[in-house]
Amino acid sequence: MTLTNPDQKAPEAATATSPSRALEAPPLMGSHDLEAVDCYACGSSSKTFLTEARDDLGGKPGRFTFHTCDDCGLAYQDPRIPADGIAEWYDDTYIAHRKSSDFGVLTPFYRWVMGKHDRDKRKLVDRFVRLHSTSRVLDIGCAAGTFLEELRKRHGCSGVGVDFKDLSDAPAFEHNRFIQGLFSEAAIEPGSMDLVTMWHYLEHDYDPPATLERCREVLRPGGQMVIEVPRLDSRTARWYGDRWPGLQAPQHTVLFSREQLLRAVERAGFEVETHLSYGAFPPWFYIYAGWRFGQLKGRGFVPRQELGRYLLGQALVSPWLMFARKNNLAMQTVVCRRPA
Repeated sequence: MTLTNPDQKAPEAATATSPSRALEAPPLMGSHDLEAVDCYACGSSSKTFLTEARDDLGGKPGRFTFHTCDDCGLAYQDPRIPADGIAEWYDDTYIAHRKSSDFGVLTPFYRWVMGKHDRDKRKLVDRFVRLHSTSRVLDIGCAAGTFLEELRKRHGCSGVGVDFKDLSDAPAFEHNRFIQGLFSEAAIEPGSMDLVTMWHYLEHDYDPPATLERCREVLRPGGQMVIEVPRLDSRTARWYGDRWPGLQAPQHTVLFSREQLLRAVERAGFEVETHLSYGAFPPWFYIYAGWRFGQLKGRGFVPRQELGRYLLGQALVSPWLMFARKNNLAMQTVVCRRPA
């Protein structure tokens, strides 16, 4: 199935099989009544079926449907699991939370890979943002807080992390502040932040426009924001269709093309400084995971079992990956500023 063509707008390029398959879906994990949602961007209820996805990452049962808004073109999941039920899909196996770190003889390689990811985030930020010891940084969807700790060690920044899961016992929060709960309810003083980052958070959000408006509120005038999300109009989305890792159902509630991401931040009152057709997240993960999702067919992706093949494959294609930034493979990043 072709999900999208990277050379076209996502709504125009999407094709899929009949949505009637969703009626035959296996039962969801736990007991949930799905809730219908309208378009996050414009509020329209008029939509066109885009694709159906499973929890290919965790292997939990259920099928989840994405649609494209007929009025503005945003792609989003509808119906969705209510916010009070989604925590079950962020259990201790969720790799971003780093609860599992025993990979046997490959444990040093795993630590190096995860550490490199934080260093790559910091290097990307350093290209566009000047940080120093008095800077205050807010990371939304901070997980274990390792990015904030990377900034603290490099620049001496004061970091604040927000996540709805209780990750306060992570080592990074010995030196950085952790707030458990929803960002919309977090006690953060308006105008107090120099930088807000969201690394693969916004596509999980249940109200992206409200989140972006709150980001503008907590930033000082002239403060900056860096957002990285999967790119719907990317090559891996076209290659893998309903097994594209960027779908990551049911956790991902919204899918952003370049056009939709830029439109979202501009509507929230930000000035766009630059847009990148890549991010700090390694595109090789989407290439590898999309291939494996097609083989596993919803049985779940177990990092401990995949790490050896993942590293070997990365080494084999590393010369080609040197040109990944020019090929619109999977990610996108926008750097923007609150007007002074």
